[in-house]
Amino acid sequence: MDKQREPGICYIKEEYLLPDVRDKAAQVENTELGTKRKLAEDNALEDGNAQKEQQLSKKQRKRGQNKNRPVFKTDSTQNLCKSLFNGHLPPMIEPCMYENCRFLHDMGVFMTSKPDDIGDKCPVFDATGYCKRGVTCRFSHAHMDEFGLNIISDDYDEKKEPTILNGITSALQFSLRKREYDFTRSKLLVAQADNLRDEKKKKLPNIKDNSHNHTEECVVEDTSIKTTNTPRASSDMDTAADKGVSVAKEPSNTGKTPIGAAVDDNETSGRDIAMNKTPVDFVNKLILSPLTTVGNLPFRRICKEFGADITCGEMACAAPIVKGLTQEWALTKRHISEDVFGVQLCGNNPNIIAQAAQLLQETTKIEYIDLNIGCPIELIYNHGGGCALMRRTNILETVVRSCSTMSSQIPFTVKMRTGIYADKSIAHDLMPLVEEWGAAAVTLHGRSREQRYTKNANWQYIEECAAKVQHIPVIGNGDILNFEDYNEKRKIAPHVSSVMIGRGALIKPWIFKEIKEQKPWNPTSTERFEILRTYVNYGLEHWGTDTKGVENTRRFLLEWQSFLYRYIPYELLAYPPQQINQRPKKFRGRDEMETLMSSPNSEDWVRLSEMLLGPVPDEFKFVPKHKANAY
Repeated sequence: MDKQREPGICYIKEEYLLPDVRDKAAQVENTELGTKRKLAEDNALEDGNAQKEQQLSKKQRKRGQNKNRPVFKTDSTQNLCKSLFNGHLPPMIEPCMYENCRFLHDMGVFMTSKPDDIGDKCPVFDATGYCKRGVTCRFSHAHMDEFGLNIISDDYDEKKEPTILNGITSALQFSLRKREYDFTRSKLLVAQADNLRDEKKKKLPNIKDNSHNHTEECVVEDTSIKTTNTPRASSDMDTAADKGVSVAKEPSNTGKTPIGAAVDDNETSGRDIAMNKTPVDFVNKLILSPLTTVGNLPFRRICKEFGADITCGEMACAAPIVKGLTQEWALTKRHISEDVFGVQLCGNNPNIIAQAAQLLQETTKIEYIDLNIGCPIELIYNHGGGCALMRRTNILETVVRSCSTMSSQIPFTVKMRTGIYADKSIAHDLMPLVEEWGAAAVTLHGRSREQRYTKNANWQYIEECAAKVQHIPVIGNGDILNFEDYNEKRKIAPHVSSVMIGRGALIKPWIFKEIKEQKPWNPTSTERFEILRTYVNYGLEHWGTDTKGVENTRRFLLEWQSFLYRYIPYELLAYPPQQINQRPKKFRGRDEMETLMSSPNSEDWVRLSEMLLGPVPDEFKFVPKHKANAY
């Protein structure tokens, strides 16, 4: 590196730098930070934690989540009853077809309070020929006739296969809530895995049991933890799982026996089962990492269009899945364009995880299930889930053995970090065990739990671990933002079968296109804005075109923009390519839109959303989920 260049700085060409604006932005940032600290202190006083807050260092206060974010809520009593969605005939007030309905039945009152339409074309109506939101749609004039009735296009096919699969049905939810679903199979497999582990321990009496008793009772209300199971929190926000593609000249899966190949007679039964399955091809593919909050279905559709080969849903906690909670089951939904799709589970109790795996295999259309043992979030870790499973090897063995034998068609994979602490990596010992227990593939994020995302991913260590795994694919993860990064990582780690991409895809979803074409793609601000428009249309299809759906789409768009703004156009870089851990000085774009898209100010992100989704509601405020925006 040039001696004049400081590490961690992304250098911008001189003609695009704005030093005065940078100084002003720093002042504004300090003012906003002071306001946030004051709010945190006030909350701490109320909770009796003022002293703890005062002891936090400046660096600590800048890390983690903004937990006191404002939540926008609508008045549900002003929502129109579903029986009137398709319009009405006089009289203006009609009797309801639903018993004890608490929603609005006066069409005149609803139309008076309904916000103005956003645009002239409804993305759902244009895509399918019918909008089920009807008069509540924020584009309703596009599909309402002169009498105020919802129109059905001649092209609409009611029998057409749905484009969104999975989720929970009412019958399944009822069965789970009444505890009538038959989990005999998963319980039997867990018991068998326990017995097999205990028999091995008898033969090796010196093995130390460093795990907790997995038979603890797991009680969860909604998505919160009561004793041992983990809730759905922000998971590996930036875990990236990106598949390597055939453009790399280095050999992939070097030294490994292909899945399905013959193995020695002394191999364990778990490994035999994993290798005899009809596998997902995890070799030389581009894999999109499971990303909590931002890795939603509309975002995954964008990544598929840019060339992602394998996608995975956001991390879902096992206990809410088993309890039939709608919010958690929504994370299992997939679009039909996701031809290879998996669900990632997180938990701390073998019985609960195995039951969730059984449910997913029997009731959803998925290609694989992934176990998250790399989540660094305290709420999950402190209750024995996520990264904590890396040290609870007895529990982990039971989970992997039982879930990997659950189905002959749906592989069970594991995703981990290098270890708990930065100075004590343990993945090289754990990965061969996970292979022996029957996992079909293993992903390694090249940082420890302690490091989070503050250090560079250690790809030399990833290669060291991959070389120890003989028969299953190893997927490397961390710090890939461009095709040059991809090529470099594949040279460092030739034993890695594929690469997983997370934050790189959030910052520039066209990274898959760049890797496959082996050249940078430099979209104009107009092209980047059209990507946002496509995302918004996909979001409205997924979350709905009524006011609630519009505001959900806006919220997820703003969360994504907290990563998108970090993209620096190639032509502005003094020393390309851009690195994922480098921050730029304040700069302007080549046009006004490019400058707006590069702004770190969340108010500018809201302005972008208003160009696509109309004005924000009164008193609307947005605070990013992560304080450091995942740098």
